[in-house]
Amino acid sequence: MSKPPTLTLPPSARAYRLSTARGEFAVHEAVPGGPVRATALLVPGYTGSKEDFIGLLGPLSAAGYRVVAVDGRGQHESGGPRTEAPYALEELARDVLAQTAALGGAGPVHLLGHSLGGLVVRAAVVRDPAPWASLTLLSSGPGAVCADQRDRTKLLVSALEAMGDDMPGIWAAMRAMDPRDTPPDSPELAAFLRERWLGTVPEQLIVTGRALIGEPDRIDELAAAAPGLAKLVLSGESDPVWPVSDMDAMARRLGAARVVVPGTEHSPNAEDPAATAAALAGFWASPDDSDTR
Repeated sequence: MSKPPTLTLPPSARAYRLSTARGEFAVHEAVPGGPVRATALLVPGYTGSKEDFIGLLGPLSAAGYRVVAVDGRGQHESGGPRTEAPYALEELARDVLAQTAALGGAGPVHLLGHSLGGLVVRAAVVRDPAPWASLTLLSSGPGAVCADQRDRTKLLVSALEAMGDDMPGIWAAMRAMDPRDTPPDSPELAAFLRERWLGTVPEQLIVTGRALIGEPDRIDELAAAAPGLAKLVLSGESDPVWPVSDMDAMARRLGAARVVVPGTEHSPNAEDPAATAAALAGFWASPDDSDTR
């Protein structure tokens, strides 16, 4: 899971609930001190939240962008029903379309999805590419996650199906079973990660976990649906969820710009937000000319 570098919003940002035609969503929004070049909508990944993008808010707003990071339906502070149907990728894609429509004004909208969020936003673009000026797939691959991650996600989904009413117990078991996922040094951050888990709807994790396990490769469909949309594939230099080589190939198939953030893995947005923000701002300013590796 992504671990935000800080939980403190920059002075340019505020937290509120965005009202849309499909309900309210908890967001963090940062605005520049001067003219707004464009708006960016950032969609988080599996077990994630809007806080995963906190490190991007300051540098991107300083570069002239209005930035809105959202908790999706059933994630963290947005809430959602205790049934499975509302969390299908197509339903979450409709939410992204509604969120974009609700933003209004402030220039064109650039769309970004991290990890699972990449699967959600591409489903939204396949459904209707018209609302967006560009699409960024951040640490997100062409289809299902790699074999090791499929096995891990299957275990988690099985636990949620059996014990979804005991989210504290599942959290404790996850921490005990995964020595690679070291706890953060900050007690505040450790408490936040637990509270975020407890605030996420089990059915959201079950349905989206199944999507990570079984999502087909939809890259050709995406390319056909939005041939003129500027696209960026951005990742760390290694990734335990989707092989970086798969993301390289995906960028070629899409005719997308490709950026690798050195020294980072699955969450460049949290691991090196300054470099990630610089790559995004460069792409958004001139999307057809940003191909940096």
